[in-house]
Amino acid sequence: MRNSPFWWIFIGFMLLLDFYFFQVLRTITQSASGRTRTIIHSGYWVLSVSAILLLLVLPYLRFDKQAWLSRSSLFAMIAGLFFAKVVASLFFLVDDLRRGIQWGAGNIFFANTKGESLQTGEKISRSMFMSWAGMIAGSGLFGSLIYGFANKYRYQVQRFRLSFSHLPASFRGLKIVHISDIHAGSFTDKEAVMKGVQKIMDEKPDLILFTGDLVNNMAGEMDEYIAIFSCLNAPLGIYSTLGNHDYGDYVSWDTAADTMANLEKLKTVHMQMGWRLLMNEHVVLEKGTDKIAVIGIENWSAKARFPKYGDLAKACSGAEEIPFKILLSHDPSHWKAEVIQKYPDIDLMLAGHTHGMQFGVEIPGLKWSPVQYVYKEWAGLYELAAEGRRSPQRLYVNRGYGFLGYPGRVGILPEITVLELNG
Repeated sequence: MRNSPFWWIFIGFMLLLDFYFFQVLRTITQSASGRTRTIIHSGYWVLSVSAILLLLVLPYLRFDKQAWLSRSSLFAMIAGLFFAKVVASLFFLVDDLRRGIQWGAGNIFFANTKGESLQTGEKISRSMFMSWAGMIAGSGLFGSLIYGFANKYRYQVQRFRLSFSHLPASFRGLKIVHISDIHAGSFTDKEAVMKGVQKIMDEKPDLILFTGDLVNNMAGEMDEYIAIFSCLNAPLGIYSTLGNHDYGDYVSWDTAADTMANLEKLKTVHMQMGWRLLMNEHVVLEKGTDKIAVIGIENWSAKARFPKYGDLAKACSGAEEIPFKILLSHDPSHWKAEVIQKYPDIDLMLAGHTHGMQFGVEIPGLKWSPVQYVYKEWAGLYELAAEGRRSPQRLYVNRGYGFLGYPGRVGILPEITVLELNG
């Protein structure tokens, strides 16, 4: 990537953005004293040039596990600074368009009325309001990303009661804890992770279901956390499936055998923790004479950049007569692309994958994240009523237990989902 022409185009864009932003900075500091302007302008260029230089050298630096958070946080601050300038520049651009239109209209007016145009060099000044509005918007974004570093272990419990008229009587009141996207390779605080595990156990779940992305890339990322997640237990068991990151596809392995060895080790990790990994298969849970099925498939995505390893037909084979079915499928795009079209007998699908982009707004009356422009179902509960069904098919998308890339969360907090099933 760093040798790609697109990489150098991006660096060039960053420099142009810095110069554009600086023109506005000069405008709003013009009334300050000469000494103050020198300090502000020098500080701006030291920060901006340092950010670009760090971006250039970061790929060449090697960090151990303990230093990973520092590297990730540093990259997040550089990215945050860049996006803050982009947001601010949108305000500046609107103002510049206004200035251009006003200048052009002025030329036409004078040419039509006086036979002359505006004098060369005559300028229309920038709007101080728009300049400050852009600065405040950009600073707000950057500040929120810095604040978000403190939220990465703030586990929130989301509770839902779901009614299904055909749920077998013995399973009414079933309490499920759903977790997803642990991403163990991102963790640096065992104590904080353990507090999340304890929150799960405090719920006294009957059943725990995990929907993939245990690691970022390598099975070894779990070495320090096997003991912690082994503390999870539930009377009806813990069932899990794989996400796109679990296959190690984002690492350049020396051989195909190394890739497979990593996946086999990850399967062993699930077993060591006491989790039953479902690889395009199902299990039948029984209470007396009543039965429900938990189906787990490998990653299946409707998005072209993610793999389709899952085989739902294989996973469902033999479960046709089970009256109630729960599907574990990592990617929520699977729901509309295949599940509701071909498998109307799947009552509840659990997914993760999106993390809610770890950035957004969730307040009463407003739920927004940039990820919604890629995934229509990206966080929370979704329902679809179908003709002939006694209860709607439902999808729940977990916001993720861990984090990836950006070591923080803004507005979209890490989640532990508690689902109580009733008739």
